[in-house]
Amino acid sequence: MTKFNTRKILFVLIVAVAMFAGTVSAQTPETAKAEVGSQTAKNGFKNEDEIRNKFNNWKTDEDARVWLAAMNYKLAEIESVIATKPHGEKADVEIRVKTKTGERKEGISIKLVSNTNGFNQIDKRWLATYAQMWKMPDGVRDALKLFVGETPPNQASRDANRMFLNELDADAQKAVIDFFTANREMIVSDLFSGDGAHAAGWVMVALKSTEKPRWVLRTDADAIKFFGEGKIELTRNGNLKIGRITMQRKGGDGGRETAKMLQFKINPALLFDAK
Repeated sequence: MTKFNTRKILFVLIVAVAMFAGTVSAQTPETAKAEVGSQTAKNGFKNEDEIRNKFNNWKTDEDARVWLAAMNYKLAEIESVIATKPHGEKADVEIRVKTKTGERKEGISIKLVSNTNGFNQIDKRWLATYAQMWKMPDGVRDALKLFVGETPPNQASRDANRMFLNELDADAQKAVIDFFTANREMIVSDLFSGDGAHAAGWVMVALKSTEKPRWVLRTDADAIKFFGEGKIELTRNGNLKIGRITMQRKGGDGGRETAKMLQFKINPALLFDAK
């Protein structure tokens, strides 16, 4: 064998080994921590039950192993993972991760979307509940009563049953904007994380596409910062924008009383491109 051929074979072998090593590295779950942003899922998921089941099958489920690594767990140190679905809580899936150093509980708020342009409700309650939670001044509460229709319109409105925020007098509009501006951090945190035993510390957005399912996983702090940043202002439709969050009257429900509830919505898919 000539010296040239020997060098050529050696070069091919080195390249092959490097390519193989790169492939293995790319498939190792721990590397996902560097790209927690948006990833393609190995398998699809249609609902929260499937995501819970994936966590329970973490030993063999590639997606779950990547999620756990993204949540700063070292797979080699995990002894068990138990995932449950607490009913009616801010966390849609709750996992208990036992490692060699102890046990931790993680609450995950899950937003399932079928396209990148849809909107998802993140919180909905009666105005009285929000007023108590956030200690709303009387003037703000009275303005929002007109907005949701608990108080009939006191002047001309394009809806006979309620008023839009941009139809209120200037003082009432300013009171609403000032209140949400002064309390933005607390309000957005409550909308995303909640509090108590089943608060959510993580936000996952899952795109339910059969061809290319995707997911993004962020801490609640990251989601709060991203969706809460930006102007607090009235929209042309007479709702309130808090950064990337929209506050509106629930509506619908065939005109039942529940139509008067206050709700907050986001486009969860925006989190795929969050920096």
